[in-house]
Amino acid sequence: MGPMSLLFNLLWIVFGGFWMAVGWAIAAVIMAITIIGLPWTKAAFTIAAYTLLPFGQRAVSRDEYFGREDVGTGALGFVGNIVWFVLAGWWLALGHLLTALLLAITIIGIPFAWAHLKLAGLALWPIGKVIVPA
Repeated sequence: MGPMSLLFNLLWIVFGGFWMAVGWAIAAVIMAITIIGLPWTKAAFTIAAYTLLPFGQRAVSRDEYFGREDVGTGALGFVGNIVWFVLAGWWLALGHLLTALLLAITIIGIPFAWAHLKLAGLALWPIGKVIVPA
């Protein structure tokens, strides 16, 4: 992580990143408690870590990154994303969206608002993604 990414990540934590990472971790714990949510637990914890320190990383499609499809990028991944959306995705996306709207009020908050909007999209459809260095 470069010095600029470190600076942005520290500011990010102050401007809502910590609370949204906690939201992702809560979603992961809830998924772990339920039997039906176990397949989404690891992904939610991974994205919680990404949400805590997003600068210097990005989320990309696994099939594009690895050059091949797998279970999470095919039809089962589609079904998994629909289940995720119903169980946790919409409220995580809503949290990111509301935080982005609050941050967009100030000029300093606009880059962080943009990052929250990208995370809101990831919150809606996370299955089949991988977090990689930018």
